[in-house]
Amino acid sequence: MDRQKLLTVFGVAWLSAALLTWFLYAKTKSPKTEKTVKVVAALKELPAGTRLIKDHLKMVTVVEKEMPAGAFTAPADAMGHALLYPVAANEPITAARLATMGGAEGVAATIEPGMRAISVAYTDASGASGLIQPRSHVDVLYTRAGNLFESMTVTILEDVTVLSVGRVTEIQQSSAITAKANVTRSSNQTATLMVTPEDTKKLELAKNQGKLSLALRNPMDRSVQADASPVTAEQIEPMLLMRSDTKRPPRMQANVKDKSAWARLVGEDEPAKPKQEPKKEPPKPRLVVDVFRGEKHVQEIFQ
Repeated sequence: MDRQKLLTVFGVAWLSAALLTWFLYAKTKSPKTEKTVKVVAALKELPAGTRLIKDHLKMVTVVEKEMPAGAFTAPADAMGHALLYPVAANEPITAARLATMGGAEGVAATIEPGMRAISVAYTDASGASGLIQPRSHVDVLYTRAGNLFESMTVTILEDVTVLSVGRVTEIQQSSAITAKANVTRSSNQTATLMVTPEDTKKLELAKNQGKLSLALRNPMDRSVQADASPVTAEQIEPMLLMRSDTKRPPRMQANVKDKSAWARLVGEDEPAKPKQEPKKEPPKPRLVVDVFRGEKHVQEIFQ
């Protein structure tokens, strides 16, 4: 092979190596161009219940594949709706965080359809030492005081969402909680719970009949108790009745579908029982004739 051919082969090999090196560098080091899209986001931090206007919104650019589900691409689509949850500045606004166009403004907009808001008073001792915050999940315990046989505690509601604590409707940051703990405050507070209409009546009756306590629970724990029977003094100290001179009276097994049993249970007057008419005796026969047919004996009765 002569010198010219050798230089040609060497030059082609060097050029191929240079092109391959450039190609690999371009694929690994050069910035990748991805398709982007503009979505509606909050211009500043907005609390729950805020009805959105143009001054609350702005457009931000996000990668198309990272676009949140239900995000809006035009501010007009989000304007006029109330926020169900607080949003941070620059956070994209999605349909799941908004109430309907005809929804109420303010905290009332955060109440889910078919639910009601009712307040329960509690102290630090009966409310997890003030650790309950808005959007926490709690169980409601009812305690009836009384003598040895009447006292009991039962869980009447489970996995209930706290709408607000006092007038605070947003979760406070850890720094705000620490600052609040250093300030002297009253131990008496109220928690507004979001419950069904049937549970509002149950809570209102329990508030007037005994004491309520709130048990804080993990919001990811959606389990319920398999046994909802009340806890009595016997379960706390089994030997209590044996040391007592009295015996437990037999428990009344009330059938709530029986109007009389329900009236006795809630202390109402029993419904009047319908009067029973006396049984009418059949009319006496006017004439009885004995008829004998061989060994058979029958009586013919004539009225």
